[in-house]
Amino acid sequence: MIEEHAQVIEVNGEKAIVKTTVKSTCSGCQQLESCGSGQVAKAFGQKQVSYQINATTPVSIGDNVLIGLSEKVLLSAAWQVYLWPLIGLFIGSIIGQYFFALMNLTHELFALFTGFLGGYIGFKCAQIKQQRTASDERWHAKLLRVIQRNESSSQRINLS
Repeated sequence: MIEEHAQVIEVNGEKAIVKTTVKSTCSGCQQLESCGSGQVAKAFGQKQVSYQINATTPVSIGDNVLIGLSEKVLLSAAWQVYLWPLIGLFIGSIIGQYFFALMNLTHELFALFTGFLGGYIGFKCAQIKQQRTASDERWHAKLLRVIQRNESSSQRINLS
């Protein structure tokens, strides 16, 4: 399970919206001050992202929580986003090269075009698959536990 700290910013029934801060990987080594990547990461600051999760335990606005996402889900999504367009590019290029040789064309522009077309088709297939799985709860981050409660908030979910 890939875990991330988040803060509850909104509560709607049994759903909660949490915000996390996207962190750069360039922040922990000793070469941070002299590394170009570390300097770029510091210059752009940190981006905040919000997610809607099912509140399986009572939470309130301001609570610090731990959310998690299955490694299998992350690897499957990465496979779809990166490999489907790449496979489409290769298949399109092979088909284009085959027809290039079959039609005795003088330049490989046709093979290049079919390669890009195959990559685009792979991208669209991945996009459609991602849209279909967006409503599947297995593909969503889960609330693992409340780390620190915000005692001043009166808006708490009761799951009884």
